Amino acid sequence: MQHSATFFERPTLGHLIVATLAMAAVVLASNILVQFAINDWLTWGAFTYPVAYLVSDLVNRRFGPGMARRVAWVGFAVAVGVSLLLAPVRIAAASGLAFIASQLLDIGVFDRLRRGLWWRAPLVATVIAAVLDSIVFWGIAFAGTEGPWFTWALGDLGVKLAVGVLMLLPFRLLIGRQAAQASALT
Repeated sequence: MQHSATFFERPTLGHLIVATLAMAAVVLASNILVQFAINDWLTWGAFTYPVAYLVSDLVNRRFGPGMARRVAWVGFAVAVGVSLLLAPVRIAAASGLAFIASQLLDIGVFDRLRRGLWWRAPLVATVIAAVLDSIVFWGIAFAGTEGPWFTWALGDLGVKLAVGVLMLLPFRLLIGRQAAQASALT
């Protein structure tokens, strides 16, 4: 990877804890909310899950891909552990596999595109990762079961993509705030 000219802020234990708790909360909420259908096209989990990409992309931008991967792995462990207590095993397992695969893809794509326009890395990484997440999650969690899971998968993917685009605003605002704080410290 070409990061010789890129310097990332050194994370503290507090940064790791906050990012990990945010990630775990998003995944846990999504695992619970995906069990509640709004209609034949959508579950409530589609509205919360894209925030996981926001967390990952913010950590990646500020602290680099190594820290983003640590947050993803720790968030994965915490979320799956708690999800096993609150959601069916099949949903917890599907969520865990889809989460870690899509997060690692998001982190890698974001890192490769980080030097471009501010919106390109989070947008492209989120879109690609959301597609992978939907294929893996819905293919494992509900395949072979009764109900309109295929239409839920399509509806959820559409909402994930729309919410992912909407997450560009908080991303921009938060990276602007981070830049201002970094300038004030130097």
